Amino acid sequence: MLSAGMVMLLRPRGLAWAAATAVSIFAFAIAIALTLTVLEVERQTYLMGSWAAPYGIELAVDAFSALLLLIVTGASSLALLVGYRSLDAEIETERQPFFYAAWLLALSGLAGILVTADAFNIFVFMEISSLAGYVLVAGGPDRRALTAVFKYLIMGTIGATFYLIGVGLIYLMTGTLNLADMEIRLQDVADIKPILVAAGFITIGLALKAAVFPLHIWLPNAYTFAPHMVTVFLAACATKVAIYVLLRFNFFVFQPNLAGHDLQFGYFLMPLAVLGILIASAVAMFESNLKRLLAWSSVAQIGYIILGASLVNLAGLSAGILHMFNHALAKGALFLTVACLGLSVARLDLNGIAGIGRQMPWTMTAFVLAGLSLIGIPGTAGFVSKWYLISAAAAHGALGIALVAVIVISSLMAVVYIWRVVQAAYFGTPQDTTTLPREAPSVLLIGVWVATLANFYFGLAPALPIELSGSAAALLLEHMP
Repeated sequence: MLSAGMVMLLRPRGLAWAAATAVSIFAFAIAIALTLTVLEVERQTYLMGSWAAPYGIELAVDAFSALLLLIVTGASSLALLVGYRSLDAEIETERQPFFYAAWLLALSGLAGILVTADAFNIFVFMEISSLAGYVLVAGGPDRRALTAVFKYLIMGTIGATFYLIGVGLIYLMTGTLNLADMEIRLQDVADIKPILVAAGFITIGLALKAAVFPLHIWLPNAYTFAPHMVTVFLAACATKVAIYVLLRFNFFVFQPNLAGHDLQFGYFLMPLAVLGILIASAVAMFESNLKRLLAWSSVAQIGYIILGASLVNLAGLSAGILHMFNHALAKGALFLTVACLGLSVARLDLNGIAGIGRQMPWTMTAFVLAGLSLIGIPGTAGFVSKWYLISAAAAHGALGIALVAVIVISSLMAVVYIWRVVQAAYFGTPQDTTTLPREAPSVLLIGVWVATLANFYFGLAPALPIELSGSAAALLLEHMP
């Protein structure tokens, strides 16, 4: 956050990018160090100003927040490190220092949400990341991004307002903003009606931030018209941070103190998750714009995460949290390949990329391999989390069989929309044969392949994300009565 102000003052071309990239990589290194610490001691805490919670502000990192910190800082670092050519082409030179300052503010806001243990500080960091995110989405040359970001702003403001109303009601009844203290003090609250209302406001507000179906309407246009590297960054982590807060509140604060809240949580979210998986996948099957196609796919993948959480057991939560990590790998790699295509083709639709597989074989091969992970082919990271999700759902009798069918059908839908891109790229006829596309710059191509091969590495050696997701799920469930 402090670096953002300094980056804004760096005027020589490329210097702001270099500084922002260095800061992001440093944050990624800290996230790795915190993860290694959490694997040993389970929870790392820090008291701001040495004021003990709940009177002071506490920062805390456990397995759940460590996993999300890896996603946020890793996605930011990779997008910045390999995306200079793409960003330089899309962002005007004189505006680049302000753009990279906004990027660092978005990164600090998302990271701040993950490390704070204070409900109001979550709101503050949420607003920092959201306001900076609006600037990032609108920062490209496509003027349609302005209407997309206006819708994003309106929906995001409603979500943040709902969250703040819920936090205000809880503070009214408990007199504290510390999440752990809230859980304790709620046990002594006689009138739980305000708490029920708060649970409704917070759940709906965060579901809107997370683009849970049918509150997803802002996401497709925001991802489509944002600069390519912004889409890589936001698609990998932004909605997952909102899901993180949603799960934190519901499992740490509400479920231990509201009788039957686990059933309400599951019955409310499970149908929405199923509808989101099927409807968003169906829409993606008929999309021709690559970024919009992948954006609708993200809505479906969010459905997988919510479906796992709605089972309200160790297996389901572990699968949902694991899918946060694996989806970030797959979707980050796919949007990176789209960024490669964006440097070479005029239109990012099926007609615009017709026959491009012959001119850009490395890019399109990476797209196919990352698409296999999104589908859930064995040997990929996507398969691991989908298998865990199927195993968790199958234990629920007839309902479980129906849920497994939904997962399998949606995976087949993913085959269809990924195949449409492959068919156009490899078997389509180029409309313009006068200017042949060229492969992306080597640095960007290396980043694409690092992200793509990570899908196979964590598909064959998934011990770290499995351990972190399992620990995170156990941590959430230990607060239930």
